[in-house]
Amino acid sequence: MPDRPQPDTSPSTAPPPAPPHTPLALELLVHGVAGAAPGELLGDPRTVRVTGDSTAAVFRRTEDADAEAHPERYAGRPVPEAYCWSRLTSGNGARALWLLLLPFMVANLAHWARPATPAADPAPRAVRSYGVLVRILALSLTVLLVAAACEVALDLLAWQCAGSGNCAGSRFRSWLGFLAPGGGWWAQPGRRLALGALVPAALTGLLWYLSNRTWSAYESQPPPAGAADPDTASDPVPALGRPGFWYGRRLVARLRAAHTAAGLLTVAVAVSVPTVRHDRRAGAPVLEALGSAMQLLLVAGAVTVAWVVCRRGRTEDRADHRLDRAAVTLLPGAALALLAAVLVHACWSRPGWTSTGRLPGDLAFGVLMLGQGLCALALAAVARHLYRRAPDPAAALRGLGGPAVAMLGCALGGVMTGGVAQRVADWLDGGATPGTPGAPLPGPPVLLSWQAAVLPPLLLVLALLAGWFAVLGARARGRLAAVVAAEYPGETPDLDRSRKIAGARTAAALTDSAPWFVAAVSGITLVLGAGALAGAWFSGKVPGEAARGTVPLLAAAARAAQDAGSWLIGLGIAAFIAWGRRAYRDPAARRTIGILWDVGTFWPRAAHPFAPPCYAERAVPDLTWRMAGWTGRTGGRLVISGHSQGSVLAAAAVWQLPPPARRRVALLTYGSPLGRLYGRWFPAYFGPGPLTALHREVDCWRNLWRATDPIGGPALPGAEPDVDRGPLADPLAYGRSARHPLPAPILGHGDYQADPAFAAERDALLARLDAAVRAPEPPRPAAGGEVPGQRIAVSKERAGPEAPADPPGTAG
Repeated sequence: MPDRPQPDTSPSTAPPPAPPHTPLALELLVHGVAGAAPGELLGDPRTVRVTGDSTAAVFRRTEDADAEAHPERYAGRPVPEAYCWSRLTSGNGARALWLLLLPFMVANLAHWARPATPAADPAPRAVRSYGVLVRILALSLTVLLVAAACEVALDLLAWQCAGSGNCAGSRFRSWLGFLAPGGGWWAQPGRRLALGALVPAALTGLLWYLSNRTWSAYESQPPPAGAADPDTASDPVPALGRPGFWYGRRLVARLRAAHTAAGLLTVAVAVSVPTVRHDRRAGAPVLEALGSAMQLLLVAGAVTVAWVVCRRGRTEDRADHRLDRAAVTLLPGAALALLAAVLVHACWSRPGWTSTGRLPGDLAFGVLMLGQGLCALALAAVARHLYRRAPDPAAALRGLGGPAVAMLGCALGGVMTGGVAQRVADWLDGGATPGTPGAPLPGPPVLLSWQAAVLPPLLLVLALLAGWFAVLGARARGRLAAVVAAEYPGETPDLDRSRKIAGARTAAALTDSAPWFVAAVSGITLVLGAGALAGAWFSGKVPGEAARGTVPLLAAAARAAQDAGSWLIGLGIAAFIAWGRRAYRDPAARRTIGILWDVGTFWPRAAHPFAPPCYAERAVPDLTWRMAGWTGRTGGRLVISGHSQGSVLAAAAVWQLPPPARRRVALLTYGSPLGRLYGRWFPAYFGPGPLTALHREVDCWRNLWRATDPIGGPALPGAEPDVDRGPLADPLAYGRSARHPLPAPILGHGDYQADPAFAAERDALLARLDAAVRAPEPPRPAAGGEVPGQRIAVSKERAGPEAPADPPGTAG
């Protein structure tokens, strides 16, 4: 009767004992999303930092610090060391501010979620079109955020409340008294608008500052040496192996300048439009002419921003150290100067000007919403075209994963920005409802009330969908419970134990249903958003007022949806602020937010420069330099062992290694989302084609997975059976036995190193790697060989005129 049943059909053979002259072996451990202390990873509280800084570093046990000087101590076992990178995403309290950037992060993910293209015909035009559409959509989110700040500061506070003696004269808002009519120099509407414009302008400056600071710490890291040279490679180099992939310095600088200029121009437009409209009505030809000239400059600035955003995407074929100085310096500087001119123009004395109604924000928010919807539909058309060229049944939503994610980013941006305006309007109106008869203030644009009203039906549909999947999961759990005991031969069936194991497997399988939830949210958001836009434009009233006088049931439902949506948004914003405050003060809560960033900020900022920075642009070069430097210096063997998100970093780093170092490196992944999550959502970079190419380049690769793991899974299911080993037994024992006298826990996603398969596979990889290292190194082929040539990455600026020019956006 075996104590440990093992359903795996491909067990490894125990490696032979290492001969005395075997070179030193190193096991480089890379933790996953939750992070881990060096002592926890190495199993010893006494650790020493080998290389790195306080943000990310490599650690060893104290007793292993001088392992290279005494290789005889490590015959038959590797030297363990750990790369700890969790502080890249959860380091200091400022990370709590990254919650404000959530829509930008989601939009940036849409860039990387495009479908794969055939190697023989990569469709560069379609890929560039996809990248341009995502960058335009990301730009609209920046404009939306700044427009929402303008709505609060300019419309609700400076225009409506300050223009009403009852609102500004309230004892709760006495601080606005100097802006009220008769309050002095600032009482004129134009001057109030100029003062209120400082708030969204400061927000734009804060976003610029955060992006510039993280740009210096992340994107400006020197690229790793030895990436593939596109000029000598005969076959297409996988994207993650290109020398410029983890060096997005140039593009982020361009996009940061363009988005900063767009934010400043948005503030200028919000001030200029009501000012010029008043001058036109008041018959002030000189002021009107100046205002019209500045509006023409605003249009020219908007066109320039759009051109800068659309003209160039990522250049990955080589590490480009250059910066587009004209765009980076002149564009935001000119926008700031134009904003200053608009504010001076608005502050000019205009006696008799009073503020009534709302600022013209309905049209602006409607155009933004319509543009985002059309952009998402165009993105879906391009993605579908790319998918037809290289169909991949495993890809999420049949190639529409990117457009669906982009739609989610728009939905988050709309809820967060519109929700703030709704809450501020409710606060200013006291007990009244903005937009209804009798309310002291007109309130925000009616479109924002319609957006709030669609939130309850969206949540209702999602609740029904969740209930449906819960029913399916319960049925699957019952079916699995009947057969679980049979996987442990000789054990007496225990219904309660079988249900627990089956429940863990069923819960883990829900991860595979995530695309349906994303599709449901995106599709319903698109449909309800279109209905909200139509209702706001055709009625011009908030939902409750638009439905007044119709069927009683419809009127009651519209009013209930409006009120419930407003409260839901308020509760969401309150929870959001509370979470941010807690994360600022509590490192444990900050680590929880860091888990979200670990998944969402693995990718470089290719679409939105204000998204949280890409930690992989620091971590991947760290790992690459460590592996290449150690193997080159010692001539030893190295197993890079990555868990969860650490396995993605490990694979990306191995892709960047030059062939001499790659021959001495083996890859061990466990609990890895490479195939299950990244392969489905990012097929162009982690689909079956790129992962199969990785296996060809790194022959020594094994991947461990469990059926109870909600994140990890097979890396190359069916295609490469010698890569995946699993599903591993979990729990290790069904019942009590002499070897397992206490109930064995269900490990799920954690503690893979407790499984005997881990040590067996690691030792087998080292033995296989030793045989490969002892074999004579194959000669480096010329340009027509099977293995692409390698060289240290050199920028075009340093390479001189012989370096070929990059086309605009070689990677979209």
